[in-house]
Amino acid sequence: MRPTALDEIVGQKHLLGEGKLLRRTLESGRFGSMIFYGPPGSGKTTLANVIAGVCAAHFESFSAVLGGVAELRAILKDARERKNYRNQRTILFVDEIHRFNKAQQDALLPHVELGSVILIGATTENPAFAVNAALLSRAPVYALEPLGAEDLLELLERAVADKARGLGRPEWLEKRPLLAQLAEAADGDARRALTLLEAIEAAGELSEASLKDALSGKTLRHDKSGDAHYQLASAFIKSLRGSDPDAAIYWMMRLIDGGDDPRFIVRRMMIFAGEDIGLADPRALEIAVAAGAAYERLGMPEALHALSTACLYLAAAPKSNRAYQAFLRAREDIRRTGSLPVPKHLRNEVTRLDRELGHGEGYRYPHDEGGFARGVDYLPERLRGARYYEPTENGIEARIKERLERLFPDRRREAGRSSSGSHSKRAPTKNE
Repeated sequence: MRPTALDEIVGQKHLLGEGKLLRRTLESGRFGSMIFYGPPGSGKTTLANVIAGVCAAHFESFSAVLGGVAELRAILKDARERKNYRNQRTILFVDEIHRFNKAQQDALLPHVELGSVILIGATTENPAFAVNAALLSRAPVYALEPLGAEDLLELLERAVADKARGLGRPEWLEKRPLLAQLAEAADGDARRALTLLEAIEAAGELSEASLKDALSGKTLRHDKSGDAHYQLASAFIKSLRGSDPDAAIYWMMRLIDGGDDPRFIVRRMMIFAGEDIGLADPRALEIAVAAGAAYERLGMPEALHALSTACLYLAAAPKSNRAYQAFLRAREDIRRTGSLPVPKHLRNEVTRLDRELGHGEGYRYPHDEGGFARGVDYLPERLRGARYYEPTENGIEARIKERLERLFPDRRREAGRSSSGSHSKRAPTKNE
């Protein structure tokens, strides 16, 4: 049921309706590179295939998930020769272009600029974050919307009635209410709607029972912006926090094999390293950042080694959220007390006026006193004695705690104590 003309495409009237810019551009045959952005099943690939059928340019389709670098280089080489020797342009459709890392996207730029290829990229991810700015400046973004139930019903009715390309079951048109239920259940996804229809046809008849069976079957879908995505991400983070490396690597691979952008996983690991490990093992953040750098340089699947290493390290590392709680407590006092003045002994003394005003007066240089000036207050007077950072006894933080208690023997570091007396009790717990 692939459309072969613009008029056969259901939905997307804001782009393909009569007189709309994209339709006029495509019908003129004079168009440049572009990015199609929309949810799964909204028609990005379908639209690219229709363009391939109505234009005179050579058409190449490439999957950023399944295709390799060697294949892409060969396509670009052929496109350059086609342009040089036959003056024929090549339309290169890159499905899931967001799965290309920065280096891979940069490799497309010279060919787009020279005009040897017209790039049509398809992505389910926000192009502002997933596509290089250099490419975006040369390829306008067209946002496709999820198909409405009426659009999907129209598609299903065509598929039911069409004998050449569809099921050839026109008698099913009399069961429009059942087709309407099927359209609703597809949730804006044309591909899912047709898959469900095929499952019903394989059962033999469109009925309440066959529809119920089709809809109750477990269809493995992983919408990267939907509920399944966030449930898997939650399980991943909570497994890291629970120090279970086996569960953490399982959930991470569920995300990756489900089509999640590895950048999302890297970002979550970076955040986790700072928020849930902190100073218990400062190396954790370095390893998470290194995994991100490895992905940007290597791409997938080679970067899986670095992602796996980071995941397992973070899960096995000692845990502390005290660095996270510290900035929450400090921010709370800032919002409560406003812009308190900097104590004079901490102020910068650069000019003569600074010195006349007493800036820097009484400041003691710690290195002149063995590395620590005992008895010096560094907070504003109103916040003297505030406790924002309360180290745990986990990992390296145990040594930090021991040192701070040695430096400040007269300051009791009671759990939950702060300038307002309850910072740690009110610090929110993270529920991923």
